[in-house]
Amino acid sequence: MPEAFFRQDGDLLVPTELTRGPWDPGAQHAGPPSALVARAIERFEPRAGVRVGRITVEILRPVPLAPLSVRIELVRPGRSVELLEATLSGPDGELIRARAWRLQESDLRLDEHEPPPSGPETAAEGEFFATGEELGYHTAMEYRFVTGGFVEQGPATVWMRPRVPLVAGEQTTPLQRVFIAADSGNGVSAALDWRSTIFINTDLTVHLLREPLGEWVCLDAVTHVDGLGMADSALYDERGRIGRAVQTLLVRSR
Repeated sequence: MPEAFFRQDGDLLVPTELTRGPWDPGAQHAGPPSALVARAIERFEPRAGVRVGRITVEILRPVPLAPLSVRIELVRPGRSVELLEATLSGPDGELIRARAWRLQESDLRLDEHEPPPSGPETAAEGEFFATGEELGYHTAMEYRFVTGGFVEQGPATVWMRPRVPLVAGEQTTPLQRVFIAADSGNGVSAALDWRSTIFINTDLTVHLLREPLGEWVCLDAVTHVDGLGMADSALYDERGRIGRAVQTLLVRSR
């Protein structure tokens, strides 16, 4: 198995087979490339006491298994609130565009830490549905289900962690782990049978109440369908609630 989702080659990030998604053998699962965007955002001119409150990832086209480049800029500067925009591009142009709000945190605390539904040590190991591919995102991730499963329709609660780094030779940060996992909300809580229906997300929005910690990310996910689809996932680490992820879904018969 490759040693990471991506390897660095100069200014390019070259995907391995572990980025392959379940819908198209030539396209990546959106989790790893979304995490590349999050990586660029957290590395851009970091300041003490300023952290990400929200990142919205717009998936403009399927992300191919081809070398990628990331560009980032500050589009709204500010002492307390700033807006960043990052783009991920491939050989044929722009693939993902993301915007992130970074905010100055205060010392005010109202919320107690909402505990996770159950820890990963008590959850059952789960298998990804058959994709027809030997390697892909499905083999690069570890899944432990508290409720539900990939082959069960309906809401699910699952702990996830990557088996490999996002980028070879780097330590994957908790924020990057959140984005690798959060794009799976529609998959783990599939309301429709994946064999007869596709439900592909056009975006991913992650709100973060606090900085995530540790290797495991929990998705307490449900998918709603009414002509269009929406996957809604409460996000936890082993300490407790960290935020929420929402995806807009294109739903249609195969």
